[in-house]
Amino acid sequence: MASGGTGFAAYAQSSESEAEVAVSASAQTTSAIGAANTQGASYVQDRFGLKLTAAPTKGEMVVAVARLLAASQTSAPAPSPAPAGGAAAAANPFSDLAADSALYEAAVALHGQGILSSGALQGDARLTQGTAVYIVLKAAGLKELAYTYPDAKTQTALGKLGIADRSVYGLTRQASQELAAAVDTGLLPQAAFDPSAPASAVFAEELLERLLSVRGEAKRYIGSTSEDDIFAKVHAAFDTHNLIQVPELQAIVDEALKQGLVTGYNLKDDRYTAHFDEARALTYGHSDLTHAIQLIGLLRSENLQAKVQLEPKTSAFLYLKEWGEPQQSDDYKVVQIENGNYIAYAKEYDLAFEFDTVEQKDKFHSVIEAYAKKDSDDEPGLIAGSWWQPLYYSLRKLPAYIEIANNRIDQGHYYAQSFSLPEQSAEIAEGLKKLKAGLQVNSYRFWVDEPFYNYLLGESK
Repeated sequence: MASGGTGFAAYAQSSESEAEVAVSASAQTTSAIGAANTQGASYVQDRFGLKLTAAPTKGEMVVAVARLLAASQTSAPAPSPAPAGGAAAAANPFSDLAADSALYEAAVALHGQGILSSGALQGDARLTQGTAVYIVLKAAGLKELAYTYPDAKTQTALGKLGIADRSVYGLTRQASQELAAAVDTGLLPQAAFDPSAPASAVFAEELLERLLSVRGEAKRYIGSTSEDDIFAKVHAAFDTHNLIQVPELQAIVDEALKQGLVTGYNLKDDRYTAHFDEARALTYGHSDLTHAIQLIGLLRSENLQAKVQLEPKTSAFLYLKEWGEPQQSDDYKVVQIENGNYIAYAKEYDLAFEFDTVEQKDKFHSVIEAYAKKDSDDEPGLIAGSWWQPLYYSLRKLPAYIEIANNRIDQGHYYAQSFSLPEQSAEIAEGLKKLKAGLQVNSYRFWVDEPFYNYLLGESK
Protein backbone atom coordinates (compact mmCIF):
# COMPACT_ATOMS: atom_id res chain seq x y z
CA MET A 1 0.00 0.00 0.00
CA ALA A 2 2.87 2.32 -0.82
CA SER A 3 1.88 5.91 -1.51
CA GLY A 4 2.61 6.26 -3.84
CA GLY A 5 -14.31 24.33 -40.32
CA THR A 6 -13.08 22.24 -43.14
CA GLY A 7 -13.73 18.97 -44.64
CA PHE A 8 -12.48 15.87 -46.16
CA ALA A 9 -10.30 15.64 -49.25
CA ALA A 10 -11.51 14.03 -52.46
CA TYR A 11 -11.97 10.47 -51.42
CA ALA A 12 -9.70 8.48 -53.73
CA GLN A 13 -11.46 10.44 -56.44
CA SER A 14 -14.57 8.40 -55.72
CA SER A 15 -15.96 7.74 -52.27
CA GLU A 16 -16.63 11.26 -51.07
CA SER A 17 -16.95 13.24 -54.26
CA GLU A 18 -19.28 10.75 -55.89
CA ALA A 19 -21.07 9.47 -52.84
CA GLU A 20 -22.19 12.84 -51.58
CA VAL A 21 -25.27 14.33 -53.16
CA ALA A 22 -27.35 17.35 -52.30
CA VAL A 23 -29.01 17.07 -48.91
CA SER A 24 -32.76 16.85 -49.33
CA ALA A 25 -35.26 18.33 -46.94
CA SER A 26 -36.36 14.84 -45.96
CA ALA A 27 -32.82 13.98 -44.88
CA GLN A 28 -32.68 16.63 -42.18
CA THR A 29 -33.79 14.28 -39.42
CA THR A 30 -31.17 12.89 -37.09
CA SER A 31 -30.15 9.29 -37.75
CA ALA A 32 -31.19 6.69 -35.23
CA ILE A 33 -27.53 5.82 -34.80
CA GLY A 34 -26.50 6.99 -31.40
CA ALA A 35 -29.88 8.58 -30.69
CA ALA A 36 -30.26 6.40 -27.61
CA ASN A 37 -26.57 6.39 -26.78
CA THR A 38 -25.80 9.78 -25.34
CA GLN A 39 -23.53 8.02 -22.87
CA GLY A 40 -21.19 7.19 -25.77
CA ALA A 41 -21.04 10.81 -26.84
CA SER A 42 -20.38 11.90 -23.27
CA TYR A 43 -17.54 9.39 -23.01
CA VAL A 44 -15.71 10.85 -26.01
CA GLN A 45 -16.28 14.35 -24.73
CA ASP A 46 -15.11 13.56 -21.21
CA ARG A 47 -12.02 11.56 -22.11
CA PHE A 48 -10.68 13.65 -24.97
CA GLY A 49 -12.39 17.00 -24.51
CA LEU A 50 -14.04 16.63 -27.91
CA LYS A 51 -17.38 18.35 -28.26
CA LEU A 52 -18.67 18.69 -31.79
CA THR A 53 -21.17 21.36 -32.69
CA ALA A 54 -24.80 20.31 -33.21
CA ALA A 55 -24.27 20.57 -36.98
CA PRO A 56 -20.62 19.54 -37.39
CA THR A 57 -18.56 20.28 -40.46
CA LYS A 58 -16.29 17.81 -42.14
CA GLY A 59 -13.38 19.76 -40.75
CA GLU A 60 -14.55 19.15 -37.22
CA MET A 61 -14.58 15.42 -37.93
CA VAL A 62 -11.10 15.55 -39.42
CA VAL A 63 -9.75 17.29 -36.33
CA ALA A 64 -11.56 14.89 -34.00
CA VAL A 65 -10.24 11.79 -35.75
CA ALA A 66 -6.70 13.18 -35.90
CA ARG A 67 -6.85 13.90 -32.19
CA LEU A 68 -8.04 10.40 -31.34
CA LEU A 69 -5.36 8.80 -33.48
CA ALA A 70 -2.66 10.97 -31.92
CA ALA A 71 -3.79 9.77 -28.50
CA SER A 72 -4.00 6.15 -29.58
CA GLN A 73 -1.10 4.08 -28.35
CA THR A 74 -1.56 1.60 -31.16
CA SER A 75 -1.42 4.14 -33.96
CA ALA A 76 1.65 4.96 -35.98
CA PRO A 77 3.16 8.38 -35.23
CA ALA A 78 1.49 11.04 -37.30
CA PRO A 79 3.83 12.75 -39.74
CA SER A 80 4.84 16.30 -38.88
CA PRO A 81 2.87 18.93 -40.80
CA ALA A 82 4.73 20.88 -43.42
CA PRO A 83 5.55 24.44 -42.35
CA ALA A 84 4.10 27.38 -44.18
CA GLY A 85 6.16 28.90 -46.97
CA GLY A 86 8.94 27.61 -49.19
CA ALA A 87 9.14 24.26 -50.92
CA ALA A 88 7.33 22.48 -48.14
CA ALA A 89 4.25 24.63 -48.69
CA ALA A 90 4.17 23.48 -52.33
CA ALA A 91 3.63 19.93 -51.05
CA ASN A 92 0.28 20.94 -49.53
CA PRO A 93 -2.02 18.11 -50.67
CA PHE A 94 -5.13 20.26 -50.42
CA SER A 95 -6.00 22.81 -53.07
CA ASP A 96 -8.31 24.82 -50.83
CA LEU A 97 -6.48 24.76 -47.49
CA ALA A 98 -3.87 27.32 -46.48
CA ALA A 99 -0.86 26.11 -44.53
CA ASP A 100 -1.68 28.54 -41.73
CA SER A 101 -5.19 27.15 -41.27
CA ALA A 102 -6.07 25.82 -37.85
CA LEU A 103 -7.11 22.60 -39.59
CA TYR A 104 -3.96 22.14 -41.62
CA GLU A 105 -2.02 20.01 -39.16
CA ALA A 106 -4.88 17.55 -38.61
CA ALA A 107 -5.67 17.26 -42.31
CA VAL A 108 -2.05 16.69 -43.29
CA ALA A 109 -1.65 14.09 -40.54
CA LEU A 110 -4.64 12.12 -41.82
CA HIS A 111 -3.44 12.50 -45.41
CA GLY A 112 -0.07 11.10 -44.39
CA GLN A 113 -1.80 8.04 -42.92
CA GLY A 114 -3.84 7.41 -46.06
CA ILE A 115 -7.12 8.48 -44.50
CA LEU A 116 -7.58 11.59 -46.62
CA SER A 117 -6.64 11.92 -50.29
CA SER A 118 -5.24 14.87 -52.19
CA GLY A 119 -7.67 17.33 -53.69
CA ALA A 120 -10.15 19.90 -52.48
CA LEU A 121 -10.75 19.64 -48.76
CA GLN A 122 -14.09 21.51 -48.97
CA GLY A 123 -13.37 23.17 -45.70
CA ASP A 124 -16.72 24.37 -44.42
CA ALA A 125 -18.94 21.68 -45.91
CA ARG A 126 -21.58 20.14 -43.66
CA LEU A 127 -20.57 16.70 -42.47
CA THR A 128 -22.75 13.96 -43.94
CA GLN A 129 -23.34 10.53 -42.48
CA GLY A 130 -21.58 8.92 -45.42
CA THR A 131 -18.50 11.09 -45.16
CA ALA A 132 -18.26 10.47 -41.43
CA VAL A 133 -18.30 6.71 -42.01
CA TYR A 134 -15.72 6.87 -44.83
CA ILE A 135 -13.27 8.80 -42.67
CA VAL A 136 -13.73 6.57 -39.65
CA LEU A 137 -13.55 3.34 -41.68
CA LYS A 138 -10.09 4.25 -42.96
CA ALA A 139 -8.99 5.58 -39.58
CA ALA A 140 -10.01 2.26 -38.05
CA GLY A 141 -7.63 0.43 -40.41
CA LEU A 142 -10.41 -1.48 -42.18
CA LYS A 143 -10.06 -0.32 -45.78
CA GLU A 144 -8.25 -3.46 -46.99
CA LEU A 145 -11.06 -5.57 -45.55
CA ALA A 146 -13.63 -3.39 -47.30
CA TYR A 147 -12.00 -3.80 -50.69
CA THR A 148 -12.26 -7.60 -50.50
CA TYR A 149 -16.05 -7.36 -50.75
CA PRO A 150 -17.58 -8.72 -53.96
CA ASP A 151 -20.74 -7.04 -55.20
CA ALA A 152 -23.13 -9.66 -53.81
CA LYS A 153 -21.64 -9.47 -50.31
CA THR A 154 -21.65 -5.69 -50.46
CA GLN A 155 -25.32 -5.58 -51.41
CA THR A 156 -26.25 -7.94 -48.58
CA ALA A 157 -24.65 -5.61 -46.05
CA LEU A 158 -26.16 -2.50 -47.64
CA GLY A 159 -29.55 -4.16 -47.40
CA LYS A 160 -29.18 -4.08 -43.62
CA LEU A 161 -29.04 -0.29 -43.94
CA GLY A 162 -32.15 -0.23 -46.12
CA ILE A 163 -30.14 0.57 -49.24
CA ALA A 164 -31.53 -1.62 -52.05
CA ASP A 165 -29.96 0.31 -54.90
CA ARG A 166 -26.67 2.12 -54.37
CA SER A 167 -27.18 4.22 -57.49
CA VAL A 168 -30.03 6.04 -55.76
CA TYR A 169 -27.43 7.61 -53.49
CA GLY A 170 -24.76 7.97 -56.16
CA LEU A 171 -22.52 5.49 -54.35
CA THR A 172 -19.46 4.19 -56.16
CA ARG A 173 -18.39 0.58 -55.78
CA GLN A 174 -15.63 1.65 -53.39
CA ALA A 175 -17.94 3.74 -51.23
CA SER A 176 -20.42 0.85 -51.13
CA GLN A 177 -17.69 -1.56 -50.05
CA GLU A 178 -16.67 0.76 -47.24
CA LEU A 179 -20.23 1.08 -45.96
CA ALA A 180 -20.64 -2.69 -46.14
CA ALA A 181 -17.50 -3.34 -44.11
CA ALA A 182 -18.56 -0.71 -41.60
CA VAL A 183 -21.85 -2.55 -41.09
CA ASP A 184 -20.34 -6.03 -40.79
CA THR A 185 -17.66 -4.96 -38.30
CA GLY A 186 -20.12 -3.04 -36.13
CA LEU A 187 -18.45 0.27 -36.87
CA LEU A 188 -21.79 1.39 -38.28
CA PRO A 189 -24.86 0.01 -36.51
CA GLN A 190 -27.71 -1.47 -38.50
CA ALA A 191 -29.95 1.51 -37.96
CA ALA A 192 -31.60 4.21 -40.02
CA PHE A 193 -28.90 5.56 -42.31
CA ASP A 194 -28.73 7.90 -45.27
CA PRO A 195 -25.22 8.58 -46.62
CA SER A 196 -26.30 11.97 -47.96
CA ALA A 197 -28.06 13.12 -44.79
CA PRO A 198 -26.36 15.56 -42.44
CA ALA A 199 -24.60 13.92 -39.52
CA SER A 200 -25.51 15.07 -36.06
CA ALA A 201 -22.96 15.44 -33.29
CA VAL A 202 -24.44 12.35 -31.61
CA PHE A 203 -24.01 10.32 -34.80
CA ALA A 204 -20.40 11.46 -35.26
CA GLU A 205 -19.45 10.90 -31.63
CA GLU A 206 -20.94 7.40 -31.73
CA LEU A 207 -18.68 6.61 -34.67
CA LEU A 208 -15.70 8.05 -32.82
CA GLU A 209 -16.35 5.79 -29.85
CA ARG A 210 -16.58 2.78 -32.16
CA LEU A 211 -13.34 3.87 -33.77
CA LEU A 212 -11.70 3.73 -30.36
CA SER A 213 -13.04 0.22 -29.88
CA VAL A 214 -11.66 -1.09 -33.19
CA ARG A 215 -8.27 0.43 -32.43
CA GLY A 216 -8.17 -1.07 -28.95
CA GLU A 217 -8.48 2.29 -27.19
CA ALA A 218 -12.00 2.06 -25.83
CA LYS A 219 -12.98 1.04 -22.32
CA ARG A 220 -11.09 -2.03 -21.14
CA TYR A 221 -12.67 -4.43 -18.71
CA ILE A 222 -12.68 -8.14 -17.95
CA GLY A 223 -16.38 -8.29 -17.14
CA SER A 224 -19.04 -6.95 -14.84
CA THR A 225 -19.97 -7.69 -11.26
CA SER A 226 -23.23 -9.32 -12.36
CA GLU A 227 -21.60 -11.97 -14.55
CA ASP A 228 -21.46 -15.50 -13.17
CA ASP A 229 -17.87 -15.98 -14.37
CA ILE A 230 -16.51 -12.68 -13.09
CA PHE A 231 -14.64 -14.43 -10.27
CA ALA A 232 -12.84 -16.73 -12.71
CA LYS A 233 -11.93 -13.72 -14.81
CA VAL A 234 -10.46 -11.90 -11.81
CA HIS A 235 -8.42 -14.98 -10.91
CA ALA A 236 -7.12 -15.29 -14.47
CA ALA A 237 -6.26 -11.59 -14.71
CA PHE A 238 -4.33 -11.64 -11.43
CA ASP A 239 -2.66 -15.03 -11.81
CA THR A 240 -1.27 -14.36 -15.28
CA HIS A 241 0.60 -11.17 -14.33
CA ASN A 242 4.03 -10.96 -12.78
CA LEU A 243 5.91 -8.21 -11.01
CA ILE A 244 6.32 -5.24 -13.31
CA GLN A 245 10.00 -4.55 -13.91
CA VAL A 246 11.14 -1.51 -15.90
CA PRO A 247 14.84 -1.01 -15.02
CA GLU A 248 15.42 2.43 -16.54
CA LEU A 249 12.24 3.84 -15.02
CA GLN A 250 12.81 2.14 -11.68
CA ALA A 251 16.31 3.57 -11.44
CA ILE A 252 14.78 7.05 -11.21
CA VAL A 253 12.10 6.34 -8.63
CA ASP A 254 14.35 4.00 -6.63
CA GLU A 255 16.77 6.89 -6.26
CA ALA A 256 13.86 9.05 -5.12
CA LEU A 257 13.15 6.42 -2.46
CA LYS A 258 16.77 6.38 -1.32
CA GLN A 259 16.82 10.16 -1.00
CA GLY A 260 13.55 10.20 0.96
CA LEU A 261 11.86 12.24 -1.75
CA VAL A 262 9.00 9.71 -1.76
CA THR A 263 8.06 6.95 0.66
CA GLY A 264 6.85 4.59 -2.04
CA TYR A 265 5.64 4.33 -5.60
CA ASN A 266 3.65 2.13 -7.96
CA LEU A 267 4.60 0.71 -11.35
CA LYS A 268 1.74 0.17 -13.79
CA ASP A 269 1.21 -0.73 -17.44
CA ASP A 270 -1.01 1.72 -19.30
CA ARG A 271 -2.18 -1.00 -21.68
CA TYR A 272 -4.46 -2.21 -18.89
CA THR A 273 -5.93 1.20 -18.04
CA ALA A 274 -9.71 0.92 -17.97
CA HIS A 275 -10.53 4.29 -19.57
CA PHE A 276 -13.85 4.34 -17.75
CA ASP A 277 -16.30 7.22 -17.56
CA GLU A 278 -14.81 9.35 -14.78
CA ALA A 279 -18.22 10.43 -13.47
CA ARG A 280 -19.10 6.82 -12.58
CA ALA A 281 -15.65 5.31 -12.00
CA LEU A 282 -13.62 4.47 -8.90
CA THR A 283 -10.28 2.73 -8.50
CA TYR A 284 -9.63 0.42 -5.54
CA GLY A 285 -6.12 -0.78 -4.69
CA HIS A 286 -5.11 -3.91 -2.76
CA SER A 287 -2.71 -6.85 -2.77
CA ASP A 288 -4.80 -9.84 -1.65
CA LEU A 289 -6.69 -11.76 -4.36
CA THR A 290 -9.16 -13.21 -1.85
CA HIS A 291 -10.04 -9.66 -0.87
CA ALA A 292 -10.80 -8.82 -4.52
CA ILE A 293 -13.08 -11.84 -4.89
CA GLN A 294 -14.96 -11.06 -1.69
CA LEU A 295 -15.17 -7.36 -2.57
CA ILE A 296 -16.95 -8.17 -5.84
CA GLY A 297 -19.23 -10.55 -3.96
CA LEU A 298 -19.92 -7.75 -1.49
CA LEU A 299 -20.86 -5.37 -4.31
CA ARG A 300 -23.21 -7.96 -5.76
CA SER A 301 -24.85 -8.47 -2.37
CA GLU A 302 -25.38 -4.70 -2.12
CA ASN A 303 -26.85 -4.50 -5.66
CA LEU A 304 -23.98 -2.38 -6.93
CA GLN A 305 -23.51 -3.13 -10.61
CA ALA A 306 -20.25 -2.18 -12.31
CA LYS A 307 -17.84 -3.01 -15.08
CA VAL A 308 -14.62 -4.43 -13.66
CA GLN A 309 -11.04 -4.08 -14.85
CA LEU A 310 -8.05 -5.52 -13.02
CA GLU A 311 -5.02 -3.30 -13.57
CA PRO A 312 -1.74 -5.02 -12.58
CA LYS A 313 0.41 -3.01 -10.19
CA THR A 314 3.76 -3.38 -8.47
CA SER A 315 4.27 -1.39 -5.29
CA ALA A 316 7.76 -0.39 -4.19
CA PHE A 317 8.77 0.79 -0.72
CA LEU A 318 11.66 0.75 1.72
CA TYR A 319 12.10 -2.41 3.77
CA LEU A 320 14.22 -1.62 6.83
CA LYS A 321 17.00 -4.03 7.81
CA GLU A 322 15.80 -4.12 11.43
CA TRP A 323 12.63 -5.82 10.25
CA GLY A 324 14.65 -8.99 9.68
CA GLU A 325 15.62 -10.99 6.64
CA PRO A 326 12.93 -10.53 3.99
CA GLN A 327 11.28 -13.63 2.54
CA GLN A 328 11.19 -13.48 -1.25
CA SER A 329 8.83 -15.13 -3.72
CA ASP A 330 7.71 -14.73 -7.32
CA ASP A 331 5.37 -11.97 -6.15
CA TYR A 332 7.72 -10.25 -3.69
CA LYS A 333 11.31 -9.25 -4.42
CA VAL A 334 13.82 -7.13 -2.54
CA VAL A 335 17.05 -5.41 -3.56
CA GLN A 336 19.51 -4.32 -0.88
CA ILE A 337 20.75 -0.74 -1.09
CA GLU A 338 23.87 1.01 0.15
CA ASN A 339 22.73 1.64 3.74
CA GLY A 340 21.76 -1.98 4.34
CA ASN A 341 18.04 -1.41 3.90
CA TYR A 342 16.11 -2.87 1.00
CA ILE A 343 13.74 -1.73 -1.68
CA ALA A 344 10.84 -4.17 -1.76
CA TYR A 345 8.71 -4.81 -4.84
CA ALA A 346 5.30 -6.39 -4.20
CA LYS A 347 2.71 -7.64 -6.67
CA GLU A 348 -0.58 -5.81 -6.17
CA TYR A 349 -3.56 -4.72 -8.25
CA ASP A 350 -6.02 -1.92 -8.81
CA LEU A 351 -9.64 -2.83 -9.42
CA ALA A 352 -11.25 -0.20 -11.62
CA PHE A 353 -15.04 -0.02 -11.38
CA GLU A 354 -17.47 1.82 -13.61
CA PHE A 355 -20.81 1.77 -11.84
CA ASP A 356 -24.11 1.79 -13.67
CA THR A 357 -25.08 5.06 -11.99
CA VAL A 358 -23.45 7.89 -10.09
CA GLU A 359 -25.64 7.00 -7.12
CA GLN A 360 -24.11 3.51 -6.98
CA LYS A 361 -20.64 5.02 -7.09
CA ASP A 362 -21.57 7.23 -4.14
CA LYS A 363 -22.84 4.23 -2.17
CA PHE A 364 -19.52 2.38 -2.57
CA HIS A 365 -17.94 4.48 0.17
CA SER A 366 -20.49 3.50 2.82
CA VAL A 367 -20.25 -0.17 1.83
CA ILE A 368 -16.46 -0.15 2.31
CA GLU A 369 -16.75 1.70 5.59
CA ALA A 370 -19.17 -0.93 6.88
CA TYR A 371 -17.63 -4.16 5.56
CA ALA A 372 -14.06 -3.61 4.33
CA LYS A 373 -12.49 -1.04 6.65
CA LYS A 374 -10.75 -2.27 9.79
CA ASP A 375 -11.35 -0.20 12.93
CA SER A 376 -10.04 -2.59 15.59
CA ASP A 377 -7.98 -5.76 15.90
CA ASP A 378 -9.97 -8.91 15.16
CA GLU A 379 -13.00 -6.88 14.18
CA PRO A 380 -15.82 -9.20 13.08
CA GLY A 381 -18.05 -8.71 10.06
CA LEU A 382 -15.37 -7.65 7.58
CA ILE A 383 -14.38 -9.27 4.32
CA ALA A 384 -11.00 -11.04 4.22
CA GLY A 385 -7.88 -8.93 4.10
CA SER A 386 -9.54 -5.66 5.10
CA TRP A 387 -7.09 -2.83 5.78
CA TRP A 388 -7.04 -0.13 8.43
CA GLN A 389 -6.54 2.36 5.63
CA PRO A 390 -8.14 1.08 2.42
CA LEU A 391 -7.24 2.84 -0.81
CA TYR A 392 -9.90 3.93 -3.27
CA TYR A 393 -10.12 7.11 -5.29
CA SER A 394 -12.01 9.10 -7.88
CA LEU A 395 -10.83 11.47 -10.59
CA ARG A 396 -13.99 13.46 -9.95
CA LYS A 397 -14.63 15.34 -6.73
CA LEU A 398 -16.83 13.58 -4.18
CA PRO A 399 -18.15 14.95 -0.86
CA ALA A 400 -16.69 12.28 1.45
CA TYR A 401 -13.28 12.20 -0.24
CA ILE A 402 -10.19 14.38 0.26
CA GLU A 403 -8.00 15.87 -2.43
CA ILE A 404 -4.47 14.52 -2.84
CA ALA A 405 -1.91 14.58 -5.65
CA ASN A 406 -0.29 12.11 -8.00
CA ASN A 407 3.17 12.55 -9.48
CA ARG A 408 3.59 10.38 -12.57
CA ILE A 409 6.50 9.56 -14.89
CA ASP A 410 5.85 7.76 -18.18
CA GLN A 411 8.18 5.54 -20.17
CA GLY A 412 6.54 3.98 -23.18
CA HIS A 413 3.42 2.19 -22.00
CA TYR A 414 4.77 1.87 -18.44
CA TYR A 415 4.57 4.51 -15.75
CA ALA A 416 5.63 5.11 -12.17
CA GLN A 417 3.46 7.11 -9.80
CA SER A 418 3.69 8.29 -6.22
CA PHE A 419 0.77 9.72 -4.26
CA SER A 420 1.34 12.67 -1.95
CA LEU A 421 -0.33 15.48 -0.08
CA PRO A 422 -1.15 18.34 -2.46
CA GLU A 423 1.27 20.73 -0.75
CA GLN A 424 4.13 18.28 -1.30
CA SER A 425 3.50 17.67 -4.98
CA ALA A 426 5.53 20.55 -6.44
CA GLU A 427 8.57 19.71 -4.33
CA ILE A 428 8.37 16.04 -5.32
CA ALA A 429 8.02 16.88 -8.98
CA GLU A 430 11.01 19.21 -8.91
CA GLY A 431 13.05 16.64 -7.01
CA LEU A 432 12.25 13.96 -9.57
CA LYS A 433 13.27 16.23 -12.43
CA LYS A 434 16.68 16.69 -10.85
CA LEU A 435 17.28 12.94 -11.04
CA LYS A 436 17.29 12.86 -14.82
CA ALA A 437 17.77 15.64 -17.35
CA GLY A 438 14.66 16.40 -19.36
CA LEU A 439 12.41 14.23 -17.22
CA GLN A 440 8.72 15.01 -17.58
CA VAL A 441 6.56 14.69 -14.46
CA ASN A 442 2.78 14.79 -14.77
CA SER A 443 1.29 16.04 -11.50
CA TYR A 444 -2.46 16.26 -11.00
CA ARG A 445 -5.08 16.22 -8.24
CA PHE A 446 -7.71 13.60 -7.47
CA TRP A 447 -9.86 12.52 -4.52
CA VAL A 448 -9.23 9.66 -2.09
CA ASP A 449 -10.96 8.15 0.94
CA GLU A 450 -10.13 9.79 4.27
CA PRO A 451 -8.34 6.77 5.84
CA PHE A 452 -5.81 6.71 3.03
CA TYR A 453 -5.38 10.46 3.32
CA ASN A 454 -4.55 9.86 6.98
CA TYR A 455 -1.97 7.29 5.84
CA LEU A 456 -0.29 10.00 3.81
CA LEU A 457 -0.24 12.14 6.94
CA GLY A 458 1.79 9.40 8.60
CA GLU A 459 -0.92 7.79 10.67
CA SER A 460 -0.89 4.00 10.95
CA LYS A 461 -4.63 3.55 11.58
